[in-house]
Amino acid sequence: MGVRPVPGNVLEISHLHKAYGQNTVIEDLSLTVREGEVIVIVGPSGCGKSTLLRCINALEGNQGGEVRLHGEPVLKGSKNLPEIRQKIGMVFQNYELFPHMTVLDNIMLAPVKAQGRKKNEVREEALALLKRVGLETKADSFPRQLSGGQKQRTAIVRALCMHPDILLFDEVTAALDPEMVREVLEVILDLANQGKTMLVVTHEMQFARAIADWVVFLDDGRICEEGTPEEFFDHPKTERAKKFLNTFTFERKARQPKTI
Repeated sequence: MGVRPVPGNVLEISHLHKAYGQNTVIEDLSLTVREGEVIVIVGPSGCGKSTLLRCINALEGNQGGEVRLHGEPVLKGSKNLPEIRQKIGMVFQNYELFPHMTVLDNIMLAPVKAQGRKKNEVREEALALLKRVGLETKADSFPRQLSGGQKQRTAIVRALCMHPDILLFDEVTAALDPEMVREVLEVILDLANQGKTMLVVTHEMQFARAIADWVVFLDDGRICEEGTPEEFFDHPKTERAKKFLNTFTFERKARQPKTI
């Protein structure tokens, strides 16, 4: 029996199972994302965070359970998948920009080709979004002429220009130098303040705490613990979550300069 959509629910994941051969990556995972909600997914490397996002927009198939967007099944290979994917904005670690196209052309391509929107309308919106993220002077630049942070902000604008119902962020600061991380995180925080519905995978714990309405901690493909940022970061319930958070606390202290 399928998941029944509830008013206000944008995304519903029910008993999702994903495996590569004998290796189970996601096991019996259920999660609901409501309109305007920011859910942050954290966990150790290899716990299934990125795979979960790829299953949500059917870049990966699954072996059990289901994903529904506004009650519609999201199925790899289905006839209506291209239409459903237009409602799911995905921002990857490695930008996925076309190197032979300018920033503006990268942003305009999908709205014009996939959605059939007028070029002038899309161009106007794209330029306004670029200005909002501080890239108004980079519209005619090529990806090779941009810093990592600028590429990632371009990728975010590209996703926004499709008017998605939900935005998925997959470790978008992982490939950035430390000084570029903040500029990207500030853009995402601004989107959260605007009420955008988002599912964010990140290893930036301070950012996770600042942006999240709900935190989900994955371990070995399962939801080990979940709760509000205050509950998870201040009063973790499981020993596994405590160990995970203690690791980040230790690493943060180790990076601080020593005083004499």
